[in-house]
Amino acid sequence: MLRAIIFDCDGVIVDSESHHLKAFQIVLEGEGITLSNKEYYEKYLALDDKGLFETLLSLHQRPVNNQVLKRLIIKKMPLYKKMAEEELLLYPGVVDFVKKALGSYQLAVASGAFRGEIKYALDQGGIRQAFPVIVSAQDVKHGKPHPESYLTALAKLNEMKTSDSDIEAAQCVVIEDSLHGVAAARSAGMKCLAVTSSYPRSALKGKADRVVDSLLELEPKDLEELCA
Repeated sequence: MLRAIIFDCDGVIVDSESHHLKAFQIVLEGEGITLSNKEYYEKYLALDDKGLFETLLSLHQRPVNNQVLKRLIIKKMPLYKKMAEEELLLYPGVVDFVKKALGSYQLAVASGAFRGEIKYALDQGGIRQAFPVIVSAQDVKHGKPHPESYLTALAKLNEMKTSDSDIEAAQCVVIEDSLHGVAAARSAGMKCLAVTSSYPRSALKGKADRVVDSLLELEPKDLEELCA
């Protein structure tokens, strides 16, 4: 029985991965570190800012501490914000899908982005009020592929539930675009629908429970078969 749908944000709701990549590249160039497009999409997509900077600094044998990470994160935030304000496109079908799901299922967002970035994205589609639960990078200690963000979203949904019984992980479907995100959802014990906005179908097939090119391909009720 499907009771909750949990959305990732970047790569699922908004087409923003290229903005994050460019902002990462600019900041890292200032540290003498090159991050190629290929490396980002193959290895680091879905890591939150802290996780990516920490990983690359360690890989290049640079000092890593909270002060350094905070400096780099603060440097990246306005770069991404500027690009997002100039152009931030929602994926086709997302707004209609959310509106159709509203009322029938509990909805949440669990993303490695910062809360302000998530809210800005939802505001672009006029759907922020559809998500009473938003789990951001600030809300967890471990980013994806760790399942903490999805388990936190489930716990918050259960805190505000109106029924007598808790929603179980197996009654949740996560919508993801990245391999790390799919792994996080599955580790949380949830079903996962993957969209091919960041990875080809061949990379996602066998890892997610179902793969689609776009949310235009299905209705929210179609996800019920994943939890049957």
